[in-house]
This record gives sequence, C-alpha cells and structure tokens, in this order.
Amino acid sequence: MLARAALMAASTAAILAVAPAFAPASAYDPLVEKQSFTIPAFTTQSGETVKEMTLGWEAYGALNEAKDNVILITHYFSGNSHAAGRYSADDAAPGYWDSIIGSGKPIDTDRFYVIAVDTPVNLGAHSPTVITTGPATENPDTGKPWGMDFPILTIRDFVETQKALLDQLGIETLHAVMGASMGSLQAYEWGASYPDRVERVIPVIGSGWADADLIAWLNIWGAPIRLDPNWNGGDYYDGTPPTRGLAEALKIVTLHAQHPEWSNGVFGRAWADEAKDPADSFQNLFRIEAVLDGAGLARAETSDANHFLYLAKANQLFYAGHGDSLYQGLFDIDAPVLLIHTNEDLIFPGDAVRETAALIKSDGTPVQIVELQGTRGHLDGVLSIAQAGDAIRAFLEEGGE
Repeated sequence: MLARAALMAASTAAILAVAPAFAPASAYDPLVEKQSFTIPAFTTQSGETVKEMTLGWEAYGALNEAKDNVILITHYFSGNSHAAGRYSADDAAPGYWDSIIGSGKPIDTDRFYVIAVDTPVNLGAHSPTVITTGPATENPDTGKPWGMDFPILTIRDFVETQKALLDQLGIETLHAVMGASMGSLQAYEWGASYPDRVERVIPVIGSGWADADLIAWLNIWGAPIRLDPNWNGGDYYDGTPPTRGLAEALKIVTLHAQHPEWSNGVFGRAWADEAKDPADSFQNLFRIEAVLDGAGLARAETSDANHFLYLAKANQLFYAGHGDSLYQGLFDIDAPVLLIHTNEDLIFPGDAVRETAALIKSDGTPVQIVELQGTRGHLDGVLSIAQAGDAIRAFLEEGGE
C-alpha cells in the first residue's frame, strides 16, 4: 500500500510539476475559504428541473461599492473553483492560476473581486474541497443518488448556475470572464448569451465550438468507463465503483493534454524499473506507462465516473450561443476578446482557435491573440499562463480597443 501511495504521489508530481522562472514565489494571501450557494430549483436548457442545485465558489479580493469590479474565472474539465491561494498554510500547492491572480499580479486583487465557481457534475465529486450537484449526489425526490437519471447539462447550463450566484450577490456586470479549456467554452458562452453583462472575454486554450475531432476524442476519453463492468450503466453507487475504467479514462485525458515534446523529453524510452526489461514481461513497464497509470489512479480516488461522462457530454454539445447557426453565437459577442492559446495544443489546435478569432472579429469586435510557448501542449494554458501576464494586465485596463 505504501509503495502504491508513493508511486501515485511521484506520478502526479511528474505529470503536473513545473517551475517556470516567471512564476511568483508567494501565493495569493489571505487563506481562501470555500463557500457554497444553492439554487432551490434549477431549470436546465432542456427544460428539466434539478431541486437544490448546490455548488461551491471562492472569491479573492474585495467587491467594491458599485459591484462593477468583478472578474469571473471559469474552470477546465478536471478543475474546480480553486483558482488561486491556499486553504491552509500547509497546503502543498496554491490554486491553478495563482501566478496571475493576487495582489499586484495581472489579475490584481487590490483592484478586482475575482469569483470562481465549481460547475455542476464536477469531476472531483468526492474531493473534500469540491461542492457540486450531479449524478453522485442525492435526488431529493428519491433519497438516492441521481445516477444517470440526472439531466444532461450543457455549457450554457454551467453559465446559468454562475449567473444565479451573481444575481444572488447583486452583481449585474462582469469586468471580464476568463477561463481555460472547458472554462474558455464558458467564457465564449457568457459573451454570446449575455453581451450586455460582459465587458471583456478571455478564452484560454479553447475554440468556439466542439468540432467532430473533439467530439470523437471525448467519446474515446469516456470509453474505458463504459467498458468497465462495474459501471453497470451508471448504477454503481450501492456497489463497487468503476475505478479501473475511470483511472484509464483519466490516463487518456492526461496524455492528450500534453505534447510529445514533453513525453519524449521527460521519459524517452526509460524503463519504470531499471532491473525489469519491458521486453521480458507484460508486467514490466516503460516509465511513462507507470507514471500515467499512477496519475490516473490517484485522480480517480476523488473523481466520479458518471460525472466524467456528463462533463464529456456537455463539451461535445458545445457551440457558443446555441442558436440556429453554429457560428451565430460568436457573431453575438460584442465585448473585446483576448484569445490565449498554444499552437502545440492537441485538444484545441491552433487553427481552430485562429478560425474562432476570425469569426468573432469579422463583424468588428476587437480581438487580440496571444500565443504561449512551451512543451506541455494543452496544459501550457494552465502551467504557462504567466507568459501572457502583461497582455492580460493591459487588456483588463484598456479592453483591447
């Protein structure tokens, strides 16, 4: 057991570790508190009702009297609302965008009130720092977990839950909305659906719709879960969860979010155990296999398989605005847009991001593009975001006019 725990810890560190020279040494201060809010009856875009939709949220900085200094951070597929700071002084690491959120940082909490919200069907349903309603939570009508009876949600539904929180707080406009990957889809959706409430849009590592390639990849991501016999059509809450399938799914996501420059540069053809040649046995692994196995298992412990599938479905269904045209929502965005991406991204390739920018810009909406450099592929949108710090700071000041 100890050996497995050590492997998982080392594996996760190997996947996520990064120490860019531009990252600030100190985390957002003071300590962060996870808060929760409840929507008594949430109606989905499909017309179904979820009673007691409860979600977590965090805030950094202070809300001004006019309530017009708010920046909303929307999170990525496997993320949550912990965008900056630490919950306690001994936390191993701060929130994922701590390098750009805080006093004096590009998203300056001396000026801005920054809000981040857990999505419904959040992947980390079993994490103690995530609050989310979804298949793993109790259906008030039955007293049992929802399972696959939970309504299918869309990215627009995620936006509507965030809007509900803002409405509860009396916040009518957003200085900016910014998010990475799945968070960028939410940023586009905000700009398309509520152009009168959003002053700036900052999508990071994401394009304006899910194309066929992404739809197919999302299907592949979820395949190991559906093939795990313990999944049982989503009915596993009284039995053994499909941990093996979920771990394999998370392993696929982890590799897809990287780039061959990382895998080849860090691992090459090294063996997991120098004494065990992979040519001698199927039990003998290359190091990258062992690291991905460990990372998948470690993440599966706090994740939920059904939540994974619901998130994948929401991403497959996405196109901004959900109008009659695939592109109409992008034309509906009136606020200036700062698009941040990396050309090494295998999930949202550079061509798709540039096409999105061209469509938004085609009717006169101001658009800027910043390209990140790195070897981590899609993950550079999280790990290397500080490269875009100056552009973010200037955009929040001027709006890209």
